[in-house]
Amino acid sequence: MAAKLTFRYDREGDILYIDRRQPYAEQESEELGDDVIAQLNPTTGEVENLEVLFFSTRLLRADLMELPVDGVLRLTRAS
Repeated sequence: MAAKLTFRYDREGDILYIDRRQPYAEQESEELGDDVIAQLNPTTGEVENLEVLFFSTRLLRADLMELPVDGVLRLTRAS
């Protein structure tokens, strides 16, 4: 069975959280641009969580919301 994504919205902070797993303290953060932050596995560099800042503002700006997915898919840890 394929992995599931969990979506959580923090109204007070206006942040959409997209999780492949529960966040944990050891994860590393990387800004992908356009106010999107990736939480990475510290060993593999794999993207485990995304934070989309100013989420409601994004929805008001346009009918279509885009995330920098190419950047997410290409993130790898240098050996």
